[in-house]
Amino acid sequence: MALPVLVMGEKYKSSWSLRPWLALKHFDVAFDEVLLPLFTPQYHEQIGRWSPTGQVPVLHHDGVVVWDSLAILEYANETFFGQRGWPSHAAARAHARAISAEMHSGFAALRRELSFDLHRRGPALTPGEDAARDIARVQRMWREARTRYGRGGEFLFGEFSIADAMYAPVALRFLTYGIALDPGCAAYVRTIDAMPAVRAWRAAAEAE
Repeated sequence: MALPVLVMGEKYKSSWSLRPWLALKHFDVAFDEVLLPLFTPQYHEQIGRWSPTGQVPVLHHDGVVVWDSLAILEYANETFFGQRGWPSHAAARAHARAISAEMHSGFAALRRELSFDLHRRGPALTPGEDAARDIARVQRMWREARTRYGRGGEFLFGEFSIADAMYAPVALRFLTYGIALDPGCAAYVRTIDAMPAVRAWRAAAEAE
């Protein structure tokens, strides 16, 4: 059986690609990567053969094509993770899905002002009012998840989950832009940044 193929953008830039990549790596799923440099002629020439939307990431597996990062994570949870991608307790699982969906669909100001760019070097950013509001909301969600469900480990729900994969790019944005966080949220960002898979992603991004 052929390995699943994850089609993605460059690691220094593609936050959406990081989410399924990180979860696949964390759960030791073997897969192949196809990297298409964003905003290039190569991307526009090749993306049509991989993605029905013209966007990345997209997963190909045994004739199944799954686009959208959260849909890929759900498929991977059912197919590769043995349902370990979400917390086992129903209330925690519902909470994890809710905050993942909120990340998936919201935080436009944060995305705009703190664009994902692991090559960025520069002074700390003072976010505007809308982005600051988004940052405060993210921290509230992290604190609530950690307080209610995360005491058994270092991640949002104790053990690593899809929720952590969804918020990993935000954690790296906070580091890139020097965003001041409360101590608990800063510790969570360090947990994400110290993951072996995140270290590997960063090393590949630096080499791009």
